[in-house]
Amino acid sequence: QTGKGFSQLMATFESARIQTAARAVGVGQAALDEAVAYAFQRRQFDRPIAEFPRVANKLAMMAAELLGARRLTWFAAEAKDQGRRCDLEAGMAKLTAARIAWAAADNAVQVHGGAGFATEQVVSRLLADARILNIFEGAGEVQAQVIARRLLEGAN
Repeated sequence: QTGKGFSQLMATFESARIQTAARAVGVGQAALDEAVAYAFQRRQFDRPIAEFPRVANKLAMMAAELLGARRLTWFAAEAKDQGRRCDLEAGMAKLTAARIAWAAADNAVQVHGGAGFATEQVVSRLLADARILNIFEGAGEVQAQVIARRLLEGAN
């Protein structure tokens, strides 16, 4: 349609950012799953490291943050499905989920200890996957600018 190019382009960004947020949630969930499995498998002092508060707290925070990112992504996707403008929601979902995926992957590597950094470990690959999600569809800094611009549109 003539004269609708910008709005059509922005609509594709909404979808792409929601999809990137969903991928980030998936990467974060995979990191949590790997960390939980390893925390029960790895033993120190005759007990699984999952029983140690520092490890358990990491797993708890990963799970809580992932739930928030998942719900925010669903919220943005629902707005898109209903045909509403959702650049703000999509940007928030992408920014938040990408950061949470990175944190989850980083924590999963830490739960695995030195072995987690080895390239043959799944968590090492998840860390690399999580890093690129912050760059796809607008780097985190760009997403923050988009969000701030939308938030401040009617404030003056």
